[in-house]
Amino acid sequence: MHSPGTCNCQRPAVLTAPIFTLSSDSETSALGARLAGVLQPGDTLLLEGPVGAGKSVLARAVIQTRQALHGEAEEVPSPSFTLVQTYEAGPDSLIHADLYRLTGPDDVIELGLEEAADDTILLIEWPDRWGEDTPPRHLRLRLEPDAADANVRHMSATASGTGWEPVLAALPPREAQRETFISTTDWRGATLADLAGDASNRRYFRLPGAPPAVLMDAPPEKGEDTRPFIAVTALLRSAGLSAPAIHALAPEQGFLLLEDLGDALFARVLEREPALEMDLYKAATDLLQTVRSLPTGALPPYDTATYLREARLLTDWYIPAADAPLPAPVIAEFEALITDATNTITPAGPVPVLRDYHAENLLWLPERQGDARVGLLDYQDALAGHPAYDLVSLLEDARRDTSADLRAKMLARAIANSGDDAEQFTRAYATLGAQRNIKIVGIFARLCRRDGKPAYLSLMPRVWDHLMRDLEHPALTGLKAWVLAHAPPPTQAVQARIAGQA
Repeated sequence: MHSPGTCNCQRPAVLTAPIFTLSSDSETSALGARLAGVLQPGDTLLLEGPVGAGKSVLARAVIQTRQALHGEAEEVPSPSFTLVQTYEAGPDSLIHADLYRLTGPDDVIELGLEEAADDTILLIEWPDRWGEDTPPRHLRLRLEPDAADANVRHMSATASGTGWEPVLAALPPREAQRETFISTTDWRGATLADLAGDASNRRYFRLPGAPPAVLMDAPPEKGEDTRPFIAVTALLRSAGLSAPAIHALAPEQGFLLLEDLGDALFARVLEREPALEMDLYKAATDLLQTVRSLPTGALPPYDTATYLREARLLTDWYIPAADAPLPAPVIAEFEALITDATNTITPAGPVPVLRDYHAENLLWLPERQGDARVGLLDYQDALAGHPAYDLVSLLEDARRDTSADLRAKMLARAIANSGDDAEQFTRAYATLGAQRNIKIVGIFARLCRRDGKPAYLSLMPRVWDHLMRDLEHPALTGLKAWVLAHAPPPTQAVQARIAGQA
C-alpha cells in the first residue's frame, strides 16, 4: 500500500505513463475498475478531455467497483448539475465533482474539495476550472477522442507528487499497448522479434507475415515523436525513393507499422562483398542529388545557431569528462570560431538534410532500379540545410572505415552531379565535417556519462581521425589550433576517464 499524505512542495515529482488507447466504453470502464483497486484516500484524479471523451465513464467505474469491493452498490449519476456527489465505500469516501459550469478557482473553494483532499479519493472532471489550486499531489488523466472514431480514446497520464507507482502500474503496460495496436492491422497475432535499436528511446520489432513488417515503438512520454518520420517518409516516397511504406500508424501512441526493407544494410553487404563498395557508394552519392531537388517544406532550418548548439556538446560533455571543464573565455573563443566557420558556408538554397546518412542506415536493394536501390532508414531528424552535410555523414562514418580514394572520388562525383563550385563545396564539406565530428564525440561522451552507454566510446578514435582530417582545410586553421590546445584526443586512457574508470 502506498502512502499518499499531502505534499506541500512547490515542485512535486512528476512521473509519466505511456499514452495508450481505449477502444470502447467497456475498455474505459475496465481501466476504472483496475484503478479502483489501487487508489487510496488522499489520491486525487484530475480527469481532462472534451465533452464525450469518457471522463464520467471512467469515474463511474472507479466508484462502482470500489463500492462493490465492500458489498455496496448505488447509482452513479453524472454530477453535471449537482457539481459534487459523495459516495461511501466501506471506510473510504469518494467525491466525484464536475466543475464545468464553474467560472474559476473562487467558485471551487465553496465546494470544500481542498479540505477533503487529504482523506478522500477525489475524481475531478474539468479540473482546469480549479486553476493552480489543485492539490499538488495528483494524477492527471487526459482522454482525447480519436479523430476517426469517437468511441476510441487516447489517454495520457501524468503524476505529480510521490507514491503513485502502484496506480501507474495499473495502467496498461507498453507491451499490451503494442499488442492492441498490432491487433488492428493485418499482422494481428504475429510474434514480435526484437531488432537492434539505436541511441534513441525507439525500439524496433519484426513481424512475420506475407509480407513481413517492422514495428517502430517510439514512446511519446520519453520524448519521441513519430510525426517528423511520417512527414519525411511522404517527402522521400514522393520522389520514388525507398523509404519504407507506412502500413498502419498511431502517432498519438508512438506506433508505426512499416514496410520491411530487409537486412541488407550497406555495412553488412560490404562485410560479405567488399568489392561492391564503389558501386554502393556511387548509388548513395547519386541519390543525394535527388534529395536536394526536393522541397524543404516545413523542415526546421539547419543554421548557424543549430551548428553551435550541437558543437557545444564538445565543451559541455567531452572535454569535462576527458580532462576538466574549460574557463568561460576559452569556451567563448571556441563558439566564436564555430560561428565564424559555419557563417561562411550558407547555401544559396537549403535542401533536405537527412543527417544520419551512413552505412548502418542505408540498405542495398539491387532488385530495384536507380535511386530506389538504396533503402533509407532513420531520417526523422531531417532539417533544411547544406547539401554537403549528408555527404560528410556518408563518407566520414563513425562505424566504418572509408579509404581516402573512396572519399575523394565521391566528393568529386557529388560536385560533378550538382555543378557546384568545387572550392566552395569542398570548404563546406570540411567545415560541416569538423562540426559534425565535434558533435559526435560530445554525443558519445554524453551517452556514456548520462545514459550509461559506454559502448560508443570505442568509436571515438575513428571520429577523431575524421575531425583531424577536416581541420586540415586552410579555412579552419583557427579552429584546429583551438582543438589541439584544449581537447585531448580520445586515447585509451581518456576513454577510461570518460567511463569513470580512471
